[in-house]
Amino acid sequence: MNDKIKIENNTGAEISQPQYNNNNKIWTKNFIIAVVVFFILALISLFTGVYDIRGQEDGINMFFITRVPRTVALMLTGAAMSISGLVTQLITQNRMVEPTTTGTIEWAGLGLILVYVIFPAPSLMLRMGGAIIFSFIGTMIFFMFLKKVKLRSALIVPIIGMMLGAVISAISTFIGLVFKMTQNLEIWFAGSFAPVQIGRYEYLWFIVIATILIFKYADRLTLAGLGEDIATSLGANYDKIVLLGTGLISLSVGIVASVIGNLPFLGLIVPNIVSMYRGDDLRSNLPWVCVLGMGTITLCDIISRTIIMPFEVPVSLILGTVGSIVFILILLKQRRAR
Repeated sequence: MNDKIKIENNTGAEISQPQYNNNNKIWTKNFIIAVVVFFILALISLFTGVYDIRGQEDGINMFFITRVPRTVALMLTGAAMSISGLVTQLITQNRMVEPTTTGTIEWAGLGLILVYVIFPAPSLMLRMGGAIIFSFIGTMIFFMFLKKVKLRSALIVPIIGMMLGAVISAISTFIGLVFKMTQNLEIWFAGSFAPVQIGRYEYLWFIVIATILIFKYADRLTLAGLGEDIATSLGANYDKIVLLGTGLISLSVGIVASVIGNLPFLGLIVPNIVSMYRGDDLRSNLPWVCVLGMGTITLCDIISRTIIMPFEVPVSLILGTVGSIVFILILLKQRRAR
């Protein structure tokens, strides 16, 4: 475990900043074990399902049409939402926030429903563009609100985010009722990988670009996690860093929201587990966050496919259950620490 420096942020919560030593190496024994476990889960995912790919004549075709795209989508989505949660926590200096507790995902839903209103049969590119734009607007509004309000408790930040998200969700529901599009909202909120197949998931590859950019600017984003005053004193442009982080978060969340749907709490669970043991250095934590995020969502998807076989429950149901439990445990841990 890394040696850590405790820094108290403007919300009163403590953030652990790792000292840069040899312990920040990526390919450690534990990381290799995590990668191996993930690949085992990926193999299980490839051969999990109702359709018998080994006993049917078109089994090989179905394997590459549905199973492989679904597993790849799980990998990309898990990495995207986990990284988005990590960047959000750094910028807000709060461990209890992620896109579903800051209202970002609700803004993405509003963008989707407005695209359906303007374009009766929108393409996936149009839906993705609307989700990304509104995710960016909503996240910037959230950050601007936090900048204007002096907060003393770390619990206030996610409460404000969920409150704003509830308001935006109510607006989306109202628009859906007026234009008779509530079914689109219900499909979006389901957050299921069942429809994923060739031709319906390829836009998720843009997440790789966002991941590369986050890794490239990892040091600057880590500086933002120290707070505006410290980042500015070290020569960084805090506002530009926040703008960059917001853009990358919006890109990832918008793509996932338009292709898969709502995936709650994934960005909360994984970054907290990683930061708990490794501190808050984004560059050294990024591979861990990607691998654990992919493994977590793959495991939840396997459970969603097998819990009531031959039927399937939305993966968001499993994620929401696990994530809410972890969220409560984090709250209790902070209360005991105080």
